[in-house]
Amino acid sequence: MPAFLRYSLSILFALISFCSFSQDEAPAAPFQWQVSSKKLAEGRYELRFATPGNSAWQLYAPQMLNEVATAELQFQDSAIQATGNFKDSGNAETVASTLFEGTQVRLHGGAVTWTTEISINGDVPASLQGTLLYTYGKGEEFYPGTAHEFTVALEGGKVAGTRILIPSLDPKGALSPCGDEDTADQGLASIFFLGFLGGLIALVTPCVFPLIPLTVSFFTKRSGSRKKGITNALLYGMSIFLIYVLLSLPFYVVEGANPEVLNNISTNVWLNLLFFVIFIVFALSFFGLFEITLPGGLASKIDSKSGVSDFWGIFFMALTLAIVSFSCTGPILGSLLAGALTNSGGAVQLTFGMGGFGLGLGLPFALFALFPNWLQSLPKSGGWLTSVKVVLGFLELALAVKFFSNADLVKQWHILPREVFIGIWIVIGFALVLYLLGVIRFGGPKPKLTPARMGVAVLFMAFTIYLVPGVTNSKLARLELISGFPPPLCYSVYDNPINCEQGIEPLKDYEEALKVAKAQNKPILIDFTGWACVNCRRMEEKVWPDPEVARMMKEDFVVVSLYVDERRKLPLTEQMVYTTKLGTEKSIVTVGDKWATFQSENFGAVSQPQYAIVSPSEQALTKTKAYTPDAKEFREWLQCGLNAMKSAK
Repeated sequence: MPAFLRYSLSILFALISFCSFSQDEAPAAPFQWQVSSKKLAEGRYELRFATPGNSAWQLYAPQMLNEVATAELQFQDSAIQATGNFKDSGNAETVASTLFEGTQVRLHGGAVTWTTEISINGDVPASLQGTLLYTYGKGEEFYPGTAHEFTVALEGGKVAGTRILIPSLDPKGALSPCGDEDTADQGLASIFFLGFLGGLIALVTPCVFPLIPLTVSFFTKRSGSRKKGITNALLYGMSIFLIYVLLSLPFYVVEGANPEVLNNISTNVWLNLLFFVIFIVFALSFFGLFEITLPGGLASKIDSKSGVSDFWGIFFMALTLAIVSFSCTGPILGSLLAGALTNSGGAVQLTFGMGGFGLGLGLPFALFALFPNWLQSLPKSGGWLTSVKVVLGFLELALAVKFFSNADLVKQWHILPREVFIGIWIVIGFALVLYLLGVIRFGGPKPKLTPARMGVAVLFMAFTIYLVPGVTNSKLARLELISGFPPPLCYSVYDNPINCEQGIEPLKDYEEALKVAKAQNKPILIDFTGWACVNCRRMEEKVWPDPEVARMMKEDFVVVSLYVDERRKLPLTEQMVYTTKLGTEKSIVTVGDKWATFQSENFGAVSQPQYAIVSPSEQALTKTKAYTPDAKEFREWLQCGLNAMKSAK
């Protein structure tokens, strides 16, 4: 495996916490630009970019350097095209560049104006969003592709009629108090528990398990007294917990810029495909094909700090453990990170998950220090640790399929319909069972079929057999135990899937639903959902089919499903830059951008599923409802909305 790929994969998740070691970054926005437009003809405009310059830097004039443009325009919609090259005005100095082997380059040292022409195919928007990429530098410094995002008014353009913030939808002013107490993300305790479970799993990997007796003995012996040894070991466990919590902190900075950013990341097609590739690589590593390690220099730098006395020495020893065990803990951490992003819970859920992981990994070190006799009862390191690693490799393969499925659902490629997804999991399950039984081996002698190994094999065999009906077109294919993980029941290879509920057909646009609601005098049930949302599928497959819930949704409500991860672009005239309640600007380009912003602005949440009931006059009838796997509870909430509608008449 190429070294650069091995290192890139291994530092993917550790990079967040070690960003302070990176090289100095380029200065932010050294040039200020004023952008204006001039209409030339129908659908043709001249764009003008003016800057007073910056005496500390030199601006590269529009030109080609080694087939790379020093100035470029980018637009998010293919209907907008640049039709000519940049024309620049202002004093430019032509010099022989030492960076480009004497190539003649033109540099601006003061004020400059650039102009270029664009054409727009179709309706012209009232304002245009774009990005100017420019290049600047000084001496040996060179910063290409510096982005300046802009919005410019276009003469004669059509004003977007998109509505985002509707004050009467605020759940705080709902006519009925039923529903969730607030719209904050739910399930932090379960996220923490899953992280804790991941930490315990990491503990029995070959990279971590042998370190337990060595580390605890080291602290106990070097401390001079049992009390001091216990104190140091407790500090060691707490340091491990702290390190993994710190890994989540950078996401608060990212999240603060845009409340839906993690949801956008989690449903990004290319990121899901990247996770798919990474998890395949992790699985191959667990199968013993190669070992993923961090660069030795980084590990050595951290290890050299572990000799510092007191707390910081202990902290750096914990950091050393986190680094040297990365080849085993990295895939588990990756699953946790990707899971938090996929659930759209934001940085808070990630902190709880990482904190749980750190506690699960660090707690045993502290406990064994408190009760050193327990060390005698630990099983010795051996072949069973390799088996654990290989089993984790099979699980990584199953997770990889899930990430590819996310991308497939968002893009609606239909490469991985439900039955194909389940079929791949069945193959992985049978392969895992054959490995546990010794039929498939990854080197080494044939394993002994101990009772524990046989028990795990039976467990995975039972689960795999449970999956088999999932590839059939029968009622047994619902597979409620894994509801939400495979693609939806209607995303099928069969022309008429028997489990696909055809009775509830939600609308896909709020304004359309509002018109229908006014015409029929029915309340609107808003379903904020996503193509890659696991809990959304669980609701649709386990709660919606409940006879009474289904009847109410069909007869008493106008149901609209708003997909926050829909990547289809809005018409150009509906794209806009929206100023949120907090005063930040956000580009509304895709259908998902529109509905994600609609949800966060009106209902104060960014996780899915989330349900809201509003009247035809756009009055919130109840507080919102998040993921509710209990059909009776969801049914009662729907009835509460209907009662509020009647009392409002």
